[in-house]
Amino acid sequence: MVEAVTIQRPRRWDARFSEDMDNAAVDRVLKLEPFRDMDHDRFPDTLSLAGIVSNDTRIVRFQDGDIVMREGDYGNSAFLVISGQVRVVLPPGLPETMLGRAPSEKKSLLQAVAQLWRNPPYPEVRDSYTAEENKGTASRIGGDQEARIFIQDVPTVLNEHRTATLGAGDMFGEIAALGRSQRTATVLSDGPAELLEIRWQGLRDIRRRVDDFRKHVDRLYRERSLASHLQATPMFQHLDQEAINRIVDETLFETYGDFDWHTQYQRSRDESFNSRLASEPTIVAEGDYPDGLLLVRAGFARVSQGVNNGHRTVRYIGRGAVFGMAEIVHNWRQDVSRRNSDTDGDDGDGAQSQSAPTDHGSTKTLQTTLRALGYVDILRVPTTVIEELVLPTLSDEELALYGHLDEQAETSDTFIGANTTDHSMIDPGMLEFLVEHRYINGTATMLIDLDRCVRCDECAVACSRAHDNNPRFNRHGRRHDHYMVANACMHCMDPVCMIGCPTGAIHRASPGGQVVINDATCIGCATCANSCPYDNIRMVEVRGGNGTFIRDTVTNAPIVKATKCDLCMDQLGGPACERACPHDALKRVDMQDLTDLGRWLNR
Repeated sequence: MVEAVTIQRPRRWDARFSEDMDNAAVDRVLKLEPFRDMDHDRFPDTLSLAGIVSNDTRIVRFQDGDIVMREGDYGNSAFLVISGQVRVVLPPGLPETMLGRAPSEKKSLLQAVAQLWRNPPYPEVRDSYTAEENKGTASRIGGDQEARIFIQDVPTVLNEHRTATLGAGDMFGEIAALGRSQRTATVLSDGPAELLEIRWQGLRDIRRRVDDFRKHVDRLYRERSLASHLQATPMFQHLDQEAINRIVDETLFETYGDFDWHTQYQRSRDESFNSRLASEPTIVAEGDYPDGLLLVRAGFARVSQGVNNGHRTVRYIGRGAVFGMAEIVHNWRQDVSRRNSDTDGDDGDGAQSQSAPTDHGSTKTLQTTLRALGYVDILRVPTTVIEELVLPTLSDEELALYGHLDEQAETSDTFIGANTTDHSMIDPGMLEFLVEHRYINGTATMLIDLDRCVRCDECAVACSRAHDNNPRFNRHGRRHDHYMVANACMHCMDPVCMIGCPTGAIHRASPGGQVVINDATCIGCATCANSCPYDNIRMVEVRGGNGTFIRDTVTNAPIVKATKCDLCMDQLGGPACERACPHDALKRVDMQDLTDLGRWLNR
């Protein structure tokens, strides 16, 4: 008999945020605001406040001009100023090139044509970079041995841009860390500063157990972001400020799933469908009473229906989508109809008229189940608030559209799969394939129709010509039926590759939100490549113009850079791979637009 292998279950703190948080450092932090006023008894022994500080925080020291965080970056931690001060750059913020990012410039027609004969003969040729080319920024190693980008002329920046000062005891970055949203401002060190960095897991656990901290974070989000989020949702756009403020006060914040979903996905992607489905947290279940309208603030969720003893994926929804509106509208209209009938049927002395209808319809429960696909941040607006403030302000046509129970359509431009007619053009198996492998995350996923593809490699040749004779994708990948998703950067809605980049080299470009890498500030740490759940980022050894490897002056080892598809953002015609295909076999697809995808799949 073969003896089973047993291992210790992985624990919450197997990987500490920093090995430097010894007992002295922990005691020091616990004496700081807001930790010193927290009730330690609110934390269980297995998740003590001291344990959170020891395992989920680290003390980071910055020099004058160091960029602590950049506007537009994704982060998974917040900061508390221990000593010194930092400056928050107010809108319009710093230029892109000052943040260590590559300038976004299109090639001219002549430059585009010249690529046919001027590209270097050697692979991965790079020019040397100087601080001047970085427009006033440079990199250095911090006291914790992490590479940082710093502003070289801090006084000029402070004089030319509006800033706000944060000092000891001030916290920043917590909303973006907990909500997995982009940083809304750039923060740089004004002189030497010591900061406590708290990763999101610790923030989450403290928020759950310390009411004052939770109220502080929730208040900041309500004040700074929630009203704008609601007003950007079509069904709330017409409401006055008083109604918006009331909804803001009543909205609940909920989080489901694993913030680091990409690591869990990489571990479980070869498991069975039922096993993966069982691990997805249920937000609301089919048959539940719709006690609130759900708005997706971040992440993705699977919408499924029970079929026999299993579940079938109906669609998926992401940031900006709403769920449950159809059932809420149906129940409200039934209630209004019931009240009107009771009024019309009253003969004056309270008796019910014989002609009054007796069947007003039954209460509709949720027709589908909503599950978190890895991680999802939900705003729940109570049904009573929707019925009081929103539904009476909608026209009959809007109510009819919102209340169409078969389509479950929320009529939002950002709603995924809103048009059932177009959505039904996608084969259910294809839909499951896209969801299971998280290709739904892509805004420019490369799909290849293998029935049309003749393997001429024109797509790879065009990509190579557009990138100095270095193709930025591999023409292979996972397949469903006769379609393949190629290994090319998908420019994700939730770009986990950007989290943890020490210099901000990988970032979203301003023109169209493409995820790009700035060679000048990439230090070859491979953080982005290791984080990408689709294996679409490669690490390459770079060469000089004469073909020899560029080497480190200290170790003499070849310099390594991260490389991937940049969606040909500097090319006049857009993605060269798509334009070059002679048989219309390749398409870059925005997975948020299933209508367009359905039309292409069913040509």
